[in-house]
Amino acid sequence: MRILHTSDWHIGRTFHGERVLDHLGLALDALVTAVREHAVDVVIIAGDVFDSTMPSAEAFDFLDDYLARIHEAGAAVVMTSGNHDSASRLRFQSRWAKLAGIHIFADAATPAAFVDLDDEFGTVRFTGIPYLEPALIRRHEGAAEVHSQAEAIAWAMRAAEAANAEFTGRSVIVAHCFAAGVPAAAMADDLERDLTAGGLDVVPISHFGDADYVALGHIHGRAELSERIRYSGAPLHYSFGEANSPRGAWLVDLDAAGFAGARWLALPIPRELRVLSDELVALLTSDDYMDAVSAWVAAKLTDPGRPIDAMRRLRERFPHAVHVEYAPRATTTTASYQARLAAATTPEQRVDAFLEHVRDGRGLQPIEREALGEIMAELHEVEAAR
Repeated sequence: MRILHTSDWHIGRTFHGERVLDHLGLALDALVTAVREHAVDVVIIAGDVFDSTMPSAEAFDFLDDYLARIHEAGAAVVMTSGNHDSASRLRFQSRWAKLAGIHIFADAATPAAFVDLDDEFGTVRFTGIPYLEPALIRRHEGAAEVHSQAEAIAWAMRAAEAANAEFTGRSVIVAHCFAAGVPAAAMADDLERDLTAGGLDVVPISHFGDADYVALGHIHGRAELSERIRYSGAPLHYSFGEANSPRGAWLVDLDAAGFAGARWLALPIPRELRVLSDELVALLTSDDYMDAVSAWVAAKLTDPGRPIDAMRRLRERFPHAVHVEYAPRATTTTASYQARLAAATTPEQRVDAFLEHVRDGRGLQPIEREALGEIMAELHEVEAAR
């Protein structure tokens, strides 16, 4: 059996306020093509299908279209809810979808629900664990003492083990959580790590038992926690913190004995992400930044003084600039402000020392020095005439 593992589509999400649904469509077009070209039997979507608990009609139509195209390409779908999804909305009409081979697991009341799919070697059992909010599942049997994601996954896996007590075939677990051992390279600076209000909540990978494969969602970068436990990451970049992370999905093969290997399937990146750091004039004129003209751009301006109307000027060269911040280069001096002020013997030197202090080392500029000289000359004339 061949499985394509993807997650975190976040249908309806914007990028710094810019619409990217068409970009997601380009990535998923390639995914559907891969389903057909690689003879994929099952596509796993491991949570955060939508970006909002109240997705728009357009978002539902988008999902409906790509699920139909995956089905037409010859694959079944196993899909779970994530922390961004509304479980009840995601599973709406799931009974009808099941008839078309689209299996949706988004009901916390049945955390160990499964579907059995067959290949030439027998049965593979797919257990879909929906996102489990501890505060909402404590009313269910056996979950009264669940207070964390780790405890919620442990509760679901106990239910799965009980349901599978007599099952001897191959098994796949699908879940959406932050699991232990995620490498730093897979984590963006703005990583969605806080699945609970209490902060970071890590799920030990030992909780997943001896499943032949564990398909995880939530981390937006690909990660291999063990040979059989992986994150696929999102098909698009959704923050500049993800700029250096590849986009794609895992192609996983199961043979008669179970896990038989996984390989990375790269997906196209419709628009690159670039973080540029320089003074504004350099960003606007230097040939070094020509390759960023068509990219999403976040600019860190290192000018000693804050440039005026920076975003408008940036967009004249970089039409997809979406973020700008002021980050002047730090200056170091051996003398303190008080010492420089004490050493000043003229008004010009005092003004220069003050401006250096409040403008991160940027003292009197030529035009300011000229204007100050004219003012001081007029003042001297007034004093001399008294």
